[in-house]
Amino acid sequence: MPAAASPFTAAYDRLGAAFPGLTVTEQGPAGPAPRGDGWVTAAALAAGGAELDAFLAWDENQVLRDYGTRARPDVVASFGLHRYAWSACLLITVPWFLRRRVPRLPVTHVSYDRAAGRMAIRGPLSFACLPDDPAAALPGAVVVPDEEALRAEVRAAVAEHLEPVLAAFGPRMRRRGRALWGMATDEVVEGLWYVAHLFGEDEERRAVRELELLLPGATRPYVGSAAFRVLTGPDGEPLPTRDRASCCMFYTVRPEDTCATCPRTCDSDRIAKLSLSDSA
Repeated sequence: MPAAASPFTAAYDRLGAAFPGLTVTEQGPAGPAPRGDGWVTAAALAAGGAELDAFLAWDENQVLRDYGTRARPDVVASFGLHRYAWSACLLITVPWFLRRRVPRLPVTHVSYDRAAGRMAIRGPLSFACLPDDPAAALPGAVVVPDEEALRAEVRAAVAEHLEPVLAAFGPRMRRRGRALWGMATDEVVEGLWYVAHLFGEDEERRAVRELELLLPGATRPYVGSAAFRVLTGPDGEPLPTRDRASCCMFYTVRPEDTCATCPRTCDSDRIAKLSLSDSA
């Protein structure tokens, strides 16, 4: 059953309104995590057994159905991790961005239904906030002194959640250490950047500034910085982009179709892609 309103409800409601592709349900501490009908727990993915096999089978079948070819097993695992981690990071970054509250979400507290685009989190949760936040008096609140301390809480909360998930996916992806955390860095940045765009132009610009402060570089275990930069379009217009720390491997399925932030995409191709996107 859904829980009563929490310190994160308003942020998750705004996320769902702007991006219906991901809805978040908050559950009380009583009762089991949702099961069946496409649900999988983050803990089951982190265990790396049969439920992870079934999770990745969905990605394998999706590639075959949509592109008429089979992807390599390591590519399938990369797709599967991306789809999970992109959404899971938003559970932490969106409340931070919108409300300055950072929930701690161990894998035992999160479930995911990829096909329906929904996640469930089970409380009660501890969370970090600033001293002037009205939620600072609530049970589970950990008050930190300033914005930089709160950013450290974001980095720690994402790492706490993703570390066991990366450990399970890594061998299947044939990636370790730095490569895995490069992918995690990209999920943090690109997920919030995309959602903030849906919130409006001002929020998108603010997200870029916030992410540059969150990931300035040398913030282990993350790899590199937020890596935003601006290119110049054919008519002199600014074209925001960033340099990904990792590659999603989609080029192995469609070599001619790379994303505008892919490390394999040169600036001239980025400009062409971004200009086409702006004119669509």
